[in-house]
Amino acid sequence: MRAIMAALADVGIEVHIDEIPNELPYPIRFSEDRVHAAYDGEYAQRFWRVLLQADRVFKAFRTSFIGKCSPVHFFWGSFDLAVTRFSGRRAPRHPGGVPHLSDEVACEAYSHEVSSAGFWPGGGVIDYPAFYSYAYPMPEGFRSAPLRPEAAFFSQDLREFVLPYDAVRTAASPDTTLLDFLQSTYEAAADAGKWDRAALECAPGIPGVPRAIL
Repeated sequence: MRAIMAALADVGIEVHIDEIPNELPYPIRFSEDRVHAAYDGEYAQRFWRVLLQADRVFKAFRTSFIGKCSPVHFFWGSFDLAVTRFSGRRAPRHPGGVPHLSDEVACEAYSHEVSSAGFWPGGGVIDYPAFYSYAYPMPEGFRSAPLRPEAAFFSQDLREFVLPYDAVRTAASPDTTLLDFLQSTYEAAADAGKWDRAALECAPGIPGVPRAIL
């Protein structure tokens, strides 16, 4: 890190980095961390390949929504890849309390109603890689909504829908399996939350390709 900052300084770019990790209960300053030093090149490569494939399917899913939607993006704090749809309506103030993440950031992130989905390598409550989907605020009836595929379930501990990565990896059609999960969990949020789906949705398109003018 210091070498990178020194190189940037050589070309006139001054960088200030907060060395405290976010969203971790017991953070260690990066420059002082002598605990998390292991590196396995094979598994880093595998993780990267999973992210590439998830990114591709998330982008395809994103094409069927014309309301406000985030790009597919990677959170280095919680280490998940995510894409978020917005209803356009304001949400109740988020209570905050995320470990080592300012309440101002959490409140800004959830200032409006969302349906968010992503991929997470696992840890803690879920100790295996999985896809997830949640709604904020969680509307009445959300957790009991019908899901696809059969392997998906609602985690009471995480308060979100979960689909184990292995259920996608071993499926006859991994793309279809993941898209079913993304669509059915979005529908759970949109229907229970009474989103204006007719105004927010469109037919699926092709990522990066403009639609034909009708």
